[in-house]
Amino acid sequence: MERIVEPEVMDTAEDAEAYDAMGHGEVDQAFVDRVIALGASTGHFLDVGTGPAQIPILLAQHCSNIHITAIDLSHEMLKIAKRHVHDAGLTDRITLEHVDAKTLPYPDNIFDGLISNSIVHHIHDALKSLQEMGRVVKPNGLVLIRDLIRPKTPADAQAFVDKYAANDTPLQQKLYYDSFLAAFTLDEVNQMLTQMDMPNAVVVQSTDRHWSIERAI
Repeated sequence: MERIVEPEVMDTAEDAEAYDAMGHGEVDQAFVDRVIALGASTGHFLDVGTGPAQIPILLAQHCSNIHITAIDLSHEMLKIAKRHVHDAGLTDRITLEHVDAKTLPYPDNIFDGLISNSIVHHIHDALKSLQEMGRVVKPNGLVLIRDLIRPKTPADAQAFVDKYAANDTPLQQKLYYDSFLAAFTLDEVNQMLTQMDMPNAVVVQSTDRHWSIERAI
């Protein structure tokens, strides 16, 4: 199945609120658990494509010595993220910024950790954004970039929707289905990794529907 790109920015209030209302809790917690397992404990981290900022909130709650710059290209997502960060009492440790992942406005080798969950499939020039992520993280910094794996057929994508989003609204199910069609295969991610400056990082299949680029510290 060929990749079918979706809009790069989820910037309607309806889509952003629908995404925020989806049941991400278990997946987000598993992501943060893996970040901690890779060695996260202190430093300045960058979260690329933060969405509603649930992952940086969880990470900050688990690791009191980590500060996070959380970026997104969607103004509507950042509105929701601002609300969540405020409600969590973490405005002093999580900084939200409106930034395009393809042109990160940060110096080389500046961040102690780089995290990104389920944003790569949104980006039309995904390789450019991944190269930017590799540029701004320190050479020995922690990396966890995770996203969906594109299934072989549309029917396989629908099967994942039926399994993991059966109780969601039709709009939420469509967003999830479209994400599978816009995602990358493991082979494609491995090919992109060879074009990134991210030594010692590896690509793994982390769940039945996710790939990860990982580097421990």
